[in-house]
Order: sequence, then structure tokens, then C-alpha cells
Amino acid sequence: MPSVPKIAVLLAGCGHLDGAEIREAVFTLLALDQQGAEFQCLAPDAPQVHVVNHATGQVTEGVSRNILEEASRIARMGMCLDLAQARPEDYDALMLPGGYGVAKNLCDFAFSGTEAKVRPDVAAFIQAFFEAGKPVGAVCISPALVALCLAATGRHASLTLGNGEPIQAAMEQLGQEYQSVPTAREVIIDEALKLVTTPAYMFDEARPSEVWVGIERCVREVLRRC
Repeated sequence: MPSVPKIAVLLAGCGHLDGAEIREAVFTLLALDQQGAEFQCLAPDAPQVHVVNHATGQVTEGVSRNILEEASRIARMGMCLDLAQARPEDYDALMLPGGYGVAKNLCDFAFSGTEAKVRPDVAAFIQAFFEAGKPVGAVCISPALVALCLAATGRHASLTLGNGEPIQAAMEQLGQEYQSVPTAREVIIDEALKLVTTPAYMFDEARPSEVWVGIERCVREVLRRC
């Protein structure tokens, strides 16, 4: 491991219904900091697919928000780098917090399932870590994004998104080996690909403490493989 590993953290906005899941993102940053790693938040400078009112769960028509601007609410002003300016070779590992924005803004898995397309810049960035043999940690729905990127390059991984049958079927259709887990505290490690996954709020009723345990374990295992 480098003396101070530098980790890219790819965010999909801000807010679990249309961006990054805030708790998952903050827990990821906290775990990285506690374990002595440096991190750089990243996000595409592009519009969200839509905006959701988080009080009602309804799409707000006629409103547009920018993924990078929204992700900067989590990273703090000026501290979230435009993905177009990021180079995978500058980082030792990649962390992917979840949230519906992953499946709406970074790809369209939320709408198209296994036929989904990944934003080309996102796909290229993620695939570069696997090609370089660098660790990747994926939280909540983010393993679905990883699965799409792996399937496009003929790679196959062991991963988890919890224990739901529909999502398991989708991952298996994409050629991935799905591992069902009982709680948000668990991680699945694919040693060959250095991929670590944890379900977090794929368990809707998970307690924050359980989500923290899973994410902290995920981050720790990713750093061990740097």
C-alpha cells in the first residue's frame, strides 16, 4: 500500500432519490479519513436525468440540476472535481457510494435494467481501474453500475446488492455471480478483480449503524488491496 493512498470517490449528485445517497457518501469519506487515506470527490459536469422532491418522492417537472453542482453539496464548495478532468492513474483505488443517481445519472439501470447504458466517461473511468488491477469498492446500487461496466468488457465478478431476487436475476443475466447477504453489515470480496461490495441501503430498513459497519468494512478491504 502507498504510504498515503489516494482514493477517487465518484458521486452521482446529492440525495438518495435522484443523486448520491448522502449517508453512504459521508460514511465513505469518514471511513477513508479514519483509515488515513486521501480522497478526491468526482462527478460528471452534466444535468441530472430529473429532480425528485425528497419530501414527497415525486418528480419535480420543469426543474434541472447539475450532477457536479449537487455532488459539491457533499464534497463542499470547490472540492468536487469534474470527472472530465480526472485521470485514473492519479488514484490508487475507486469508491462508488450508492443512491438512485447512480442508476439514473451515471447509467440508466433504473429505467432499462440489463439493457442499460453507462455514460461513456463513467464507463471509461471505472474500467480503467479494473484494467490497471486497482481495487474498487461499490456500495448499495453501485455494484449494478460495476456489473454493466464489467459485462461490456467480458469480465465476471462475485458481488452483492443485498438479497432481492429481481436484482439477483439482473446481475446473473449480466454474467455476474450474485452473492446474497442477510444484512447491510456484510461485504463480498472478489479477490481476482479486487472488487469489494456492500449492500447498505439496498436494505431499506437498515439502521445507520449497520450501514456504517458495512461501508467501513468495504473501505478497509479496498485499502488493504491498494
